[in-house]
Amino acid sequence: MKKSSVYLDDEELQALRRKAAESGRSQAELIREGVRLVTTGPVKRRFRSLGLGHGGGKPYARWSSSALYRKRVGRS
Repeated sequence: MKKSSVYLDDEELQALRRKAAESGRSQAELIREGVRLVTTGPVKRRFRSLGLGHGGGKPYARWSSSALYRKRVGRS
């Protein structure tokens, strides 16, 4: 591994420090991850259906946004 210097403005440095503290990772590790992301591109994500898949074989009950809102907020 070789050493390199990076110049950041105040906002970028603050954001990097904050992200490092939140994630428990070093600033250098986050910078290396950013370089990998720029040079190789993002990792392809796999999306799965919420309605199909593993379960007991029974269909899921339908839901409505208004019922969900009433359940979470407690009002209509």
